[in-house]
Amino acid sequence: MLLLDTCTLLWLVQDYTQLPLKVQNLIQKRSSSIFVSSISAFEIGIKYAKGKLKLPLKPDAWFEEALEFHGIQEIPADSKIMLSSTQLPPHHNDPADRIIVATAKIHACTILTPDTLIKKYKNIKVVW
Repeated sequence: MLLLDTCTLLWLVQDYTQLPLKVQNLIQKRSSSIFVSSISAFEIGIKYAKGKLKLPLKPDAWFEEALEFHGIQEIPADSKIMLSSTQLPPHHNDPADRIIVATAKIHACTILTPDTLIKKYKNIKVVW
């Protein structure tokens, strides 16, 4: 199972060339097992509202269409994931990234991310 972090999802949809070839190949080979945390919808909505992200559609429509077009499944950030994120070592201060790490840990996913801080978590596989 592959778990895209928020920037990987954005690049997949809006600028595929930003993804390293290794990541592009993994996405193509495992197209039926690609996931994203629901926290990514929150991050995208916040960035859009602050004017830090331009999208061709409103965030809710963009997120829904992006997932449907690419066959990406959403993993809800439930209480188990949320509480697990609070028990992680303090490598990362960004709550959204901690939730993505906890999601990967609970669901045994490989995270596709350029975030070097996420690589510091033990027992989490990261590819970039």
